[in-house]
Amino acid sequence: MVLISARAPDTAVRRLTATLYGYAFLSDLVLLYPLYALLFSDTGLSVWQISSLFAVWSVAGFLLEVPSGAWADAVSRRLLLCIAPLCAGAGFALWVLLPSYPAFAAGFVLWGAGGALRTGALEALVFTELDRGGAAGRYARIIGRARTAEVLAVMASIALAGPVFAWGGYPAVGAASVLACLLAAAVATGFPEHRAADVPVGPAACAAPGRQGWWGCLRSALAEVRADARVRGAVLLVAVVTAVWGAVDEYVPLLARESGVAESTVPLLVLLVWSGVTVGGLLAPVGERWGRRGLAGLLALAASALAVGAGVGRPAGFVLIAVAFAAFQLATVLTGARLQASITGPGRATVTSLAGMGTDLTIVGVYGAYGLLATAAGNRTAFVWAAVPYLVVAALVAAGRRARG
Repeated sequence: MVLISARAPDTAVRRLTATLYGYAFLSDLVLLYPLYALLFSDTGLSVWQISSLFAVWSVAGFLLEVPSGAWADAVSRRLLLCIAPLCAGAGFALWVLLPSYPAFAAGFVLWGAGGALRTGALEALVFTELDRGGAAGRYARIIGRARTAEVLAVMASIALAGPVFAWGGYPAVGAASVLACLLAAAVATGFPEHRAADVPVGPAACAAPGRQGWWGCLRSALAEVRADARVRGAVLLVAVVTAVWGAVDEYVPLLARESGVAESTVPLLVLLVWSGVTVGGLLAPVGERWGRRGLAGLLALAASALAVGAGVGRPAGFVLIAVAFAAFQLATVLTGARLQASITGPGRATVTSLAGMGTDLTIVGVYGAYGLLATAAGNRTAFVWAAVPYLVVAALVAAGRRARG
């Protein structure tokens, strides 16, 4: 009996991680990823209309980010993880069944809602369950592998989209995307959820059903961020570290073309960079025990590799850019783990969603700054300047300074 009891936590962790990796992979196995812009264009939409759809997507995710986190804390994180892919799948179904601007806009609202429902709830549930089993220290490596599963799913989507489209056109690609979402929702039902383990001693009424509910969870999370400088600093650090490279990665194909390679070579350079992202997620166990100076060194390395790799203006520089993106992915995982470790209140998903909202806001700012720099001086210069915020953050982290709201 003692032996069974000792092994029970490991069994629970294995069940959790298997469910997490399957859910992460299926949620991003969307064959419409590389083709939806073409679908919009083939339907007759102009570039302006397509851009406005992206804006609808961003606004929907931003507005729903924090409310969905509070809902996850007040109701059920597992429930939201089940609903999230269903929202996305409904949006994809609208796109292929009723291809038109209103349907595309509604689909993006649903997709944005699905992303918002998933963000805070997933990290909060995983950390809570690991902490309950005495394995909170493994959070970074497990989330890192989940991020790698997501990247592999995107790469698989890119590889499969062409053959599936050649076979059945947009309906087949859309059906495959909807099927992946349905499978992700089914897998989500296997997530364990023990909410009592997430309730600390003190004012934790928001986690108790029938007490304060959604509004109480939101107030509790905001109070914790305001009162605890460690949590506040972690939220800001996650937003900055995640947002800058998360925004400039959209421009990697433009940088590749600017390096002088043929159009047919651009996807290979993009694949090299995303291979770096994959490796970065797998390196999470290496950085689990790093202190602030280790994180600062990682950010400085990433910034230097990005600046030099982009600055040389040659295809060979993409090796350094891949190194930079590997380090950025690792830093994103580590800062997310630090955020989860710093949260002590019942509004874990809500606080995580606040970090997600900060990330979204920062990404919008990076898009604007990049557009101005790239228009004035080219993509190479814009990428080099994108390294500067990381050098500043690395210096602040190394000095041990607290981020201020």
